[in-house]
Amino acid sequence: MTSPAEPPLASLSLTHVSYNPDDPLSLLSAWLALLPQALLIVYATTLFCTREVECALMLAGQLGCEAVNFILKRVIREERPKMMHGKGYGMPSSHAQFSAFFALYMLLLLQRRGLGGRGLQAWRRHVYSAAAVGGSLAVALSRIYLNYHTPKQVLVGYGAGLVCAVGWYVVTAAARGVAEGKLWRCGMDLGKCVWLRDRCLEVDLVVEGWKAETFGGKKRR
Repeated sequence: MTSPAEPPLASLSLTHVSYNPDDPLSLLSAWLALLPQALLIVYATTLFCTREVECALMLAGQLGCEAVNFILKRVIREERPKMMHGKGYGMPSSHAQFSAFFALYMLLLLQRRGLGGRGLQAWRRHVYSAAAVGGSLAVALSRIYLNYHTPKQVLVGYGAGLVCAVGWYVVTAAARGVAEGKLWRCGMDLGKCVWLRDRCLEVDLVVEGWKAETFGGKKRR
């Protein structure tokens, strides 16, 4: 028990998830609620390790999508469900919006990587696409199951994420073709200052990394 002189403790809601310990599906939903935070770590590590500009652009779009959600919640100001776990406004669901943006933008990016036989092999694109869509839907449904959001709040959040994904994809794709690519090349020249490169649409980075670990076609011992 805290003394009168001590302030009451608060919970860091970023990682705090309430669930029913007697319900395995509730526990799974609680873990799914942490997926957006995990994806941000994946974004950061992938960008740091590969220095790919497309990863930086996707992360920028993802953060922009979160900013849109922040604004929408404070404009709409709709409360969470009555049996609510969590604080703040509920419309639209930020988890649903985050996961929808990630899934659709990833699908569009994988589709572009497959044009003309470039980049990833077809079976790998299909596996990645299925994982992105399945994970996205699971995260969105988990918010309803845990009573953090109503179905309407999740649907609106998911729709907002899809719109943000399409909009940002159009912007980034158009940037590559502005002034016959001169503006893009200028940006990449500036990006070289922090070792950014633009190869992931043309090559499979996993295969390229593996080849870098070989000498004369033989694996390094």
